[in-house]
Amino acid sequence: MRPDELFLRDILAADAALGRFLQDADADRLRDDELLQAAVLQKLTVIGEAAGRISAELKAAHPDVE
Repeated sequence: MRPDELFLRDILAADAALGRFLQDADADRLRDDELLQAAVLQKLTVIGEAAGRISAELKAAHPDVE
């Protein structure tokens, strides 16, 4: 199985990418830019999938993190 550290790195990298993608975007641009929407959705998917694969042991060790 893949180590938790790699899933956490995936989450951090996707978060950083979202920050770059959305840095200068407002609601109108996000609504109108299909490419931006797809990029944001892809990074959110990465975060969700990686978060879902974090081990039960790591989750139990950090119950304060949702």
